[in-house]
Amino acid sequence: MKALKTALLATAALLVSHSALAQVSERTLRFAYQNVAEHPQGKGVAKFAELAKEKSGGKFNVRGFPGGQLGGDLQTVSALQGGTIDMTVLNSGLLVGLDKRFAVLDFPFLFAEPKEADAIVDGPIGAKLHAALTDKGLIGLGYWELGFRNVTNSKRPITKIEDFKGLKLRVLQSPLFIDLFSTLGANAVPLPFPELYSALEQKVVDGQENPVTTILGAKFNEVQKYVSETRHIYNAQSVLISKKTWDGLSADEKKIIADSIKEATDYQRKTSREAMDTALASLKAAGMVHNMLDAAELNRIRAAVKPVLDKFGQEAGADFVADVNAELAKLR
Repeated sequence: MKALKTALLATAALLVSHSALAQVSERTLRFAYQNVAEHPQGKGVAKFAELAKEKSGGKFNVRGFPGGQLGGDLQTVSALQGGTIDMTVLNSGLLVGLDKRFAVLDFPFLFAEPKEADAIVDGPIGAKLHAALTDKGLIGLGYWELGFRNVTNSKRPITKIEDFKGLKLRVLQSPLFIDLFSTLGANAVPLPFPELYSALEQKVVDGQENPVTTILGAKFNEVQKYVSETRHIYNAQSVLISKKTWDGLSADEKKIIADSIKEATDYQRKTSREAMDTALASLKAAGMVHNMLDAAELNRIRAAVKPVLDKFGQEAGADFVADVNAELAKLR
């Protein structure tokens, strides 16, 4: 009798599962991103694709477009809003043009370690930011990570604040990044990521700043000599889906996407953090000259960029910045 009851329950569960999958249509989701497929960002996309296919009974096909094939981040966001691309993942701070509060996630030296960032973006702060995107044609599904950013260039190591002076540094197409490096004395040159390698190769710019996994994945070591471990900004990344795509999904399909992203997020963060040490070792093995900044110099940089924090903190809203700082204080 017990065996029969177990069998009946299993059959019922199977029928419910088949019923749910009956509400799932065959579809292909176009997922654009900037890094190469072998980068932790690309591995996160691949894991999401695997999970979505599995959970949909093979009906969902996620097609990744790595390396900025479909354009730079800002171009991709516009395509999501128009519904010509379905999904992307990008630095959350780049969404400042849609909501000025996103700038807070790019504040220099805001996070001491990745787990602090996780707690902020996975909590009320992150939820509030993504909720603000709905009326902009975007749905925020979760937060991945790119990691701490470091400076590379072809001229000299960055050992003190004065070493920034006169360097032509490519920066993200973000007002905060432009002001940050201009304040440090560099000539900040905003460029889309797909244009960066050739700009370095042709000496249009002297250097750039990115996490070491991105530096390695994009092979910047081929056109850059020095990597200075400044860890000036930690990048959380927003995983987005076009609202036009989202609104066309059934409740079951939305659940498949959301559950798959949640599982892929844990995988992507773990993969990214494990890759950091090996990436730096690979860059040094490839001939890059590596240095770290001492605490005194980092404190000088923090002091120098305080006006940038004040400016963008005011734009983001004093109450919102206070909420972020209060959450960080609890964690510490």
